[in-house]
Amino acid sequence: MRPMRTFGLFVLLLASVSAAADSPALRDVRVWASPDFTRVVLDLTAPAAYTVFPLEGPDRVVIDFERLQADPSAIKLPDGTGFVQAVRLGARGNSGLRVVLDVNAKVDVKAFLTPPNETYGHRLVVDLGSGKADAQVQGQPPAAPAEAPKPVKVAGDGAERDLVIAIDAGHGGEDPGAIGKSGTREKTVALAVASKLAERINAEPGMKAVLTRTGDYFVPFRERIRRARVHQADLFISIHADAFMDRSVRGSSVYVLSTRRASSEAARWLAERENAADLIGGVSLDDKSDVLASVLLDLSQNAAISASREAASRVLVELDHVGQLKKSEVQHASLIVLTSPDVPSMLVETAFISNPDEEKKLRDPGHQDRLAGAIHAGLRRYFYDHPPPGSRVASLAARERGQALRQTVAQGEIPVAGT
Repeated sequence: MRPMRTFGLFVLLLASVSAAADSPALRDVRVWASPDFTRVVLDLTAPAAYTVFPLEGPDRVVIDFERLQADPSAIKLPDGTGFVQAVRLGARGNSGLRVVLDVNAKVDVKAFLTPPNETYGHRLVVDLGSGKADAQVQGQPPAAPAEAPKPVKVAGDGAERDLVIAIDAGHGGEDPGAIGKSGTREKTVALAVASKLAERINAEPGMKAVLTRTGDYFVPFRERIRRARVHQADLFISIHADAFMDRSVRGSSVYVLSTRRASSEAARWLAERENAADLIGGVSLDDKSDVLASVLLDLSQNAAISASREAASRVLVELDHVGQLKKSEVQHASLIVLTSPDVPSMLVETAFISNPDEEKKLRDPGHQDRLAGAIHAGLRRYFYDHPPPGSRVASLAARERGQALRQTVAQGEIPVAGT
């Protein structure tokens, strides 16, 4: 009987090892803070069932896993930042794990699992934002705050308004974007070019810049759009660096929203219009009939896409003076960040970070400044060709045209009546 007992124990041991091998494990915990929210990322070996809920006295957020392996001594817990004061780990039952986030205020909690990408494996993302945290929220990506945008492109008290350019530095925080062979991160390049572009726009009379992020943190896609609309932006431009498996591929590209994505986005806006006081071109949709709301949205989107193409074509021309173009025509893509229904939007792929020569240029502050200069020049050409009524740029553009006409007459290129 003894050999049989030993064999039985061996079988139980194998079953235990196999179950442990099949269980997801916690690899790391990372925290990123932005001015508006704090993102906690738990790196996992596989998706894991979880529950997230806030507690009071003291304020904290608890993340319970039904089955998750972790060696607390092997995981370096991050320091507190943003809403998070500290991160703690503890066993929960025989095979579960509890992660506790000590927070410095009551927070809204949004959590969702995300699949692997080129940089990270499976992750549970927990976003903490200011507000009343009184309900468990799980399984859905973060939604934009409910603050309603103001009417766009309206001058007040007869004053000439400045044009607002929303500049979006792609990626950020736990999302590095593409990474070059020498370790250059797309998020770093994007923020550098965006910051230099903002400086140029702020130095331009009649224009001012608004950055969707000013540091190394992630901003959800729809939140980037919302920020542009809240600031009543006349144009939204997202800065990126491209990548491809073939390292010889190079050049800049400019994208605007595809009409197919515009149609699906219009359906989403129409479905949600009763749940928010969103404005399209200064007109609320929540009290309109289905037909009228659809017509107003189509008109707004068509105008925005047309203006996006016009502005993007001018930026593309200027980028051609700085380096090689990947595509000589404006491209169309189904990108969430371009889906604002009433703000002309474009995405600029400055170069291929996967190309060693272009990666080297993207790291160079001088080249970053030249890229910013080209984008600024293209935007300026567009707005001086199509100045919005009531803007300071409209007056400046009219003055420029008048000066150019007088100079042409003075040079004798246009005959004066009576001569």
